[in-house]
Amino acid sequence: MPILLGVSAVLVAGTVGLSQLKPAAPTIERSTLWVDKVVKGEMLRQVRGNGTLVPEDLRIVSAMTAGRVERVVVRPGARVEPGTVLLQLSNPDVQLQALDAERQVKQAEAELAQQRSVLESQRLTSVAAVASARRELNEAERGVRVAERLASEGLASSMEIERARDRVVEARESFESETRRLEVSTDAVRAQLALRESEVERLRAIARFQQERVMSMTVKAGQVGVLQTLSLQPGEWVNPGQEMARVAGQDRLKAVVRVPETQARDLTLGLPAEVDTRNGVVKGRVSRVDPAVQGGTVAVDIQLEGALPRGARPDLSIDAVIEIERLPEVMHVGRPSDGSSEATVGLFRLDRDGHYATRVKVELGRGSADRIEVRSGLEPGDEIILSEMSRWDGVERVRLK
Repeated sequence: MPILLGVSAVLVAGTVGLSQLKPAAPTIERSTLWVDKVVKGEMLRQVRGNGTLVPEDLRIVSAMTAGRVERVVVRPGARVEPGTVLLQLSNPDVQLQALDAERQVKQAEAELAQQRSVLESQRLTSVAAVASARRELNEAERGVRVAERLASEGLASSMEIERARDRVVEARESFESETRRLEVSTDAVRAQLALRESEVERLRAIARFQQERVMSMTVKAGQVGVLQTLSLQPGEWVNPGQEMARVAGQDRLKAVVRVPETQARDLTLGLPAEVDTRNGVVKGRVSRVDPAVQGGTVAVDIQLEGALPRGARPDLSIDAVIEIERLPEVMHVGRPSDGSSEATVGLFRLDRDGHYATRVKVELGRGSADRIEVRSGLEPGDEIILSEMSRWDGVERVRLK
């Protein structure tokens, strides 16, 4: 019996001991992991993005009037000048409207000339009436002087003097009336002619517009550059405002790259950048940051500085690196796959012997495209696993082999 009790006690103790053992750490092939060492020193904060070269001088050639494509003169890829004809449209209705507008202008000009002649004739009649009234006034004034001289010699009565003076008053009133009538007539002539001239000018403006519509059917490039797009074919119908072609200036290009929204918050205007065109690297500066987010990225414009590498052209795929700032004397490490800036995360730190990695809490600070600041939780020289480790979220320690 004592032997059985001793054996039972040993079994119970062994069972309790086994239940208290921790599960074995899972094993991971070290060659499949991305491991980096924590260092202390200057950290360059950068943001990377990819995009294309875009012309700063881009002209969209749109239709001013509806018409049918009769002839395509230039195809995409050709270098053009402002007066280069791209294609020819036709629309008989537009041409008829231009001819009708020109006819209305000619008719209005003829009516203006006729009215000017009639009004000028009326004005000249008033001028003649004024001249006649002035002559009668002068004659009446001379009659008064003669009557007064004769009366002083006793050859005329006072009644004759009064009659002469009455004729002067009557002639003066007539002269003033005719003068006033001439002024009113002159003002009326000016007003009527101004009204008629404004109508003629309005019709001329309409005729110029109609003529511009006719001229717009000969579609021209409008600027120096390269014809990027022109997909119309003879016989197609275009509507007013429809885009027909695009002309891109080759002398001034900018880079438009898309940056992940999580890295775009620190971007400001004027930051230096380097743009890799695959044929060379050109420096530039951030000139615009799109305030909107599309598809998880933010569009950033980079104004290029200096000469462009050979082969640089619109829509060329490029990569860009934007320098945000330089942080002196900070701890930093490669950016973990699941490490966000300004966050506390759990990372696996390698033990000194390199056979095991233990999860530790790490406070991360400002991030870059491939580096991130370490504020606490690690020391210089520590090695951590940067690879995706989400499948091991439930363990605190892994074994490396």
